[in-house]
Amino acid sequence: MAAAHRLLACSGYRQIARKPRCSEATIRRHASRLGRHALLWLQSHRPPGPVTEPVVIDGFESFAFSQYHPLYLNLVVGADSHYSYAFTFTELRRKGRMTAEQRLRRTEIERTHGRPDPRGIEHGTRAALLLAVLEPQELTVRSDEHSDYPRALMRLPGHRIRHERTSSKQARTAGNPLAAVNWADLQLRHNGANHKRETIAYSKTFQSVVERCAWFLAWLNWTKPYSERHGGGTPAMRIGLSDRPIPIEETLASRLFPSRIELPEPWLSYYWGRLRTRRFAREKGHALRLAY
Repeated sequence: MAAAHRLLACSGYRQIARKPRCSEATIRRHASRLGRHALLWLQSHRPPGPVTEPVVIDGFESFAFSQYHPLYLNLVVGADSHYSYAFTFTELRRKGRMTAEQRLRRTEIERTHGRPDPRGIEHGTRAALLLAVLEPQELTVRSDEHSDYPRALMRLPGHRIRHERTSSKQARTAGNPLAAVNWADLQLRHNGANHKRETIAYSKTFQSVVERCAWFLAWLNWTKPYSERHGGGTPAMRIGLSDRPIPIEETLASRLFPSRIELPEPWLSYYWGRLRTRRFAREKGHALRLAY
């Protein structure tokens, strides 16, 4: 239980392992189990029926293994409730300013391990919206001016979408139309040691990033008040799914099983550990029958 709390308090695996005097690998296994449990929890407690509020989409950028392997967590967040409806993972190509040596290194890595899908953000955004909005409906989607988002929205069959775009250069205040997803991004970086700037606690695998994100979103939706100083209710309370914050202990009170809760793709692949990090030739999946 201590690991469950400290994973949300910006602690690295080795820091968490010090007090119980266990190995970093033990904490890593607990984090993986918590992430799988969170995927099942989020699916089994998802809001019923159509989405009744505008949603905001955005991508949270980080990296795993090294800065040559950046990633993008596609988030779908309720504009009014701040409830995180869904997330998906996208692998990116390293971009931005690089020295000639760094560009050569990137070329060598891509020659050996392959290059990420250049349309990955489009595909990942579409998958996240399909997870969040189960049936075709009228929907307002807010985003920044990323060029992949309009293409992703056009590939949603049957949906009647109004797309509202806001410049990412606009001040990130409470009045910003993208405030809900900006808040989720802020909390994700603030509470996760693996996403801090210039950290040595960065995730080593993409699978670990996804599992920690699932656990974080379960806590953010159901346990954490919108403002810890002024209250305001959890996102689940604000959307009408709960009348009180749900403690972590209650979230983990009973085991959840994929044989009883049907997970959609790509969450099913995340649950079974099928997300691969290119630099690892052999990466174990998940086959434990009685794990969270």
